[in-house]
Amino acid sequence: MDLSPIFKAYDVRGLAPEQLDTGVAERIGAAFARFAAADEIAVGWDCRPSSPDLVDGLVNGIASQGVDVVRIGQVTTDMTYYASGVRSLPAVMVTASHNPPEYNGLKLCLAGAAPVGVESGLVDIRRLAENGLTAAAAPGKVTDADVADGYVRHVLDIVDAGSIGPLEVAVDGGNGMAGVVLPAVFSGVAAHLDGLYLEPDGTFPNHAADPLRPENIADLLALVHRSGADLGVAFDGDADRAFFVDDQGVAVPGSTTTAIVAEWFLRREPGAAIVHNLICSRAVPETIRAAGGTPIRTRVGHSFIKQVMKDTGAVFGGEHSGHYYFRDHYRADSGILAMLILMRVLSDEGRPLSELRTRYEPYAQSGEINLTVADQQAALDRVTAAFADAEHDGLDGLTVELGDGAWFNLRPSNTEPLLRLNVEAGVEEGVDTVVAAVRAAVEEKSP
Repeated sequence: MDLSPIFKAYDVRGLAPEQLDTGVAERIGAAFARFAAADEIAVGWDCRPSSPDLVDGLVNGIASQGVDVVRIGQVTTDMTYYASGVRSLPAVMVTASHNPPEYNGLKLCLAGAAPVGVESGLVDIRRLAENGLTAAAAPGKVTDADVADGYVRHVLDIVDAGSIGPLEVAVDGGNGMAGVVLPAVFSGVAAHLDGLYLEPDGTFPNHAADPLRPENIADLLALVHRSGADLGVAFDGDADRAFFVDDQGVAVPGSTTTAIVAEWFLRREPGAAIVHNLICSRAVPETIRAAGGTPIRTRVGHSFIKQVMKDTGAVFGGEHSGHYYFRDHYRADSGILAMLILMRVLSDEGRPLSELRTRYEPYAQSGEINLTVADQQAALDRVTAAFADAEHDGLDGLTVELGDGAWFNLRPSNTEPLLRLNVEAGVEEGVDTVVAAVRAAVEEKSP
């Protein structure tokens, strides 16, 4: 059996049941149980139509190795990380996050929500699953547990929820998993939840659960304008990622959110380390330094960020894509925690987000641009040659420093024949010039 098409850099992901069915889930469950070498493993899942069958296979596979299973039900991914952390158990979340409903997947972690990626175990798990494993003499026990109350107390304690004022917060749950816990979270704060599409429905009948695509936040923007909300929030399918909109209905880049949250933490813990990935705006490390903190630049991807946070003791980590990581949440990502901290910041500042954000946005950005290529390495080599006179590094793809605040990063997709381009410069015209030059090199044309 070849499972390489569904084993990605950070998780397992594929069409269900064409690529990922009950039998495959059972094989992976057994393999993870053998790899994790634990007495018990927690399992949570999202609302996709294929999730119950995959859970059954996964649980059977884990139990077949004599390992007990605690099923924590239909939850957000960060609730699964919480269960892993508070119970010190390996865990699996059955979800395909923001992908369309015909997809599903598995996010794996070791005890304490420690990440499992291609460089930290996924290769070994895949090999064990492909080869198959003999069942133990006696299967493990399967029990159920509810972690919701503990999770809600946990996130509210981190932000000192009593300091959050009577804000109006518009939230689009995208018919994903955020809706299973948001009402309980808001019951613990003075803010008012104006919810949209909070009912979990894995067919995603209203729009795709991918808030990075502008068409998927149109309804949220309308709700913000209609309700006069102080903050708009859109969650992806498993709610580990959040996308924010200010009181004027203008989208807030992930870099801006990272800078704001980093500064909030540094007021609480002066001198702390903050991790940011290399496609974040340069305003992020500048903000961290100005606030007395230590910025740490890392590759894109949750397993890398979590490991660097562990190695450095960083209090917080942010990605431009809307993933935010918290030391006090077992270094795991949580869209709900990021939302609560922004609510706390707005309450503390007493100013609208549309005003507050401006000092964190001194540069113009392209956003992520996907360039289709036949040969990723050949295209990267052409761009490297075209910018041979500039300073560059290869931490993750190609990052080129162009001077006067201008830079770009071009990195290959792990799953598609694409190069992902991010550009920043002092003004929009500078961004356009750099994008055109990189695109010309990729396409072997004169700029």
